[in-house]
Amino acid sequence: MKRTRRAPERVFLVALGCWVILSCTLVAPAVGDDSQRPSVELIKVDGTINPAVASFIDDAIDSTLRSGASALVIELDTPGGMLTSAEHIVKSLLSAPVPVIVYVTPSGASAASAGTFVTEAANIAAMAPGTTIGAAHPVEAGGGDIKGVMGEKVENFTVSFARSIAQQRGRNQDWVEQAVRHSVAIGEREALRKKVIDIIAPDLRSLLTQASGRKIDLSGGRTVVLNLSDALVRREKMTAGQVFLNALSDPNIVYLLLMAGLLGVYFEFAHPGVFLPGVAGAICLLLFFASFQVLPVNVAGVLLIFLGVGMLVAEAFVASYGILGLGGVVAFIFGSLFLIDTSKTNLRINGGIITGAAVALTIIIIGLGYLVAHERREQPKTGAEGLVGEVGEVREPIAPGTPGKVFVHGEFWRATSSEPLGPGSRARVMAVNGLEVEVKRAS
Repeated sequence: MKRTRRAPERVFLVALGCWVILSCTLVAPAVGDDSQRPSVELIKVDGTINPAVASFIDDAIDSTLRSGASALVIELDTPGGMLTSAEHIVKSLLSAPVPVIVYVTPSGASAASAGTFVTEAANIAAMAPGTTIGAAHPVEAGGGDIKGVMGEKVENFTVSFARSIAQQRGRNQDWVEQAVRHSVAIGEREALRKKVIDIIAPDLRSLLTQASGRKIDLSGGRTVVLNLSDALVRREKMTAGQVFLNALSDPNIVYLLLMAGLLGVYFEFAHPGVFLPGVAGAICLLLFFASFQVLPVNVAGVLLIFLGVGMLVAEAFVASYGILGLGGVVAFIFGSLFLIDTSKTNLRINGGIITGAAVALTIIIIGLGYLVAHERREQPKTGAEGLVGEVGEVREPIAPGTPGKVFVHGEFWRATSSEPLGPGSRARVMAVNGLEVEVKRAS
C-alpha cells in the first residue's frame, strides 16, 4: 500500500525535474544571446531646444556610459530654440565619451535653427525621408534681421560656431555658413549629397544597420567601430523635473500663465475675500517669473504689459474718454511682442494668442471695473445708511418737537417728524442722526 501511494508522487517529481531541465536548456541560450548582444540608448527630443533638453541629453550620455551601451541615438524634431542651450548641447556631444547619432525623424520633421547645430555636432548625422535641416539665421526681438554692427557681430559669431562644428565632424562648412547667413534649408537627399549628413534611413532599424561598421573618433583619441545591426534598443524618458522645465520653455504657455496670473490677482483685488482667483493668480505669476531661468525674457516687455494692464484698470474707474484704455491696449500689445528676446532664440509668442489675449483682457478688466463702480454707486443695503428711503410703521405717536417710535427694517427706532403721525401710520425715513431717525408721512 505504501508503494502504491508513493508511485504517483515519484512520477510527478520526475516529470517536474524534466520540465525544469528542459526549460533551463531552452531559456539559457536566449539569455546568453541577449546579454552578449550590443545595445543602444534611445531618447526623443520633440520640441524646442532649451535647458531642459540640454539636461536630458547630458543625463542620456551619462546613462549610456554607465550601462555600457554601444551608442546613444537622439531622435530629433525641433523648430529651434535657445542658442545658449544649443551651445551647451554641442559641447556635450563633441566631448561625449560614447558615440552619438542624431536622427531627424519622422517624415515631416525638421532640425531648424539651433537643431542644425545639434545635428551637425553628432558623430553620425542621419535624416528620415521627407525631413529638412537648416534656416539657422539669428534674428532680433521683433523677428527681423539684427541691424548694424551688433547684427554683424552676432552673425559672424554664429557662423564661426557652425563652421567649427562642421570642421570637427568633417562635414560641409560652406553649407552651414549659408544656413546661418541666408537661412538656407534643404531636404535629406540634398543634405546627403552635400555631405551635411551621413545617412538617410526610413526607420531606426535601418539606421542602426547602416551605421554598423563605421569608425567613430571619440574624445581622448579613442576610435571605436560600431556594431549595431542587431542591437537592443532601450528608450529613456525625461524626469518629472525636466518635463516641467520643458513646459516652461514654451513661450505660449508662459504667456498664458502671465495672463491668468494678472486676471486672478485683479479679480481678487476687485472682489476681496474670494481667495481662489487670488491664490491661482499668484501661483501663475510665480511660475511666469520662474520661466526667466529658462527663456530669454525681455524685462522691457514685462514692464510694458504691466503698464498696459494698469492703464486698462484705470480706464474702468477714471473718465479719460478712452485715452487710458487705448494707451493700455497699445502698451500691452507691444509688451507682448517684445516679451521674448528673439535675438537669443527663434521662439516667439503666437500672434493669434496675443490678439485674443489683448481683446479678452480689455473686455474682462473694463467689464469687471464697470460692475465694481456700479456697486459702489448703489445705495447701501445694510447699516444705518441702508435705512434712508425705507418705509416703516409708527408705533408711538410722533408730533413736532415730540419724538415717538417707528418699526422699520426689523428694528424699533426713536423718530422725529415735522408733522404729526399717529400709531399705524406709514412713515418714510429721510435721514439718520445717530440713534434717531427723521421721518415723514409715506404716501
